[in-house]
Amino acid sequence: MSEKAYKTMKNTGAFSIVMGIVILAVGIAVGVGSIVSGALLLRRKSDITF
Repeated sequence: MSEKAYKTMKNTGAFSIVMGIVILAVGIAVGVGSIVSGALLLRRKSDITF
């Protein structure tokens, strides 16, 4: 009985680590995209008219 609990905890821990890595990678990608997009806006600031 306790063996099942340990297997479940091991699988849950592994899943949590994988999800943390995925979320970290997505966060970094979104941050880099935002910085690049902002840099492009700043470069073309003189072309923008309201």
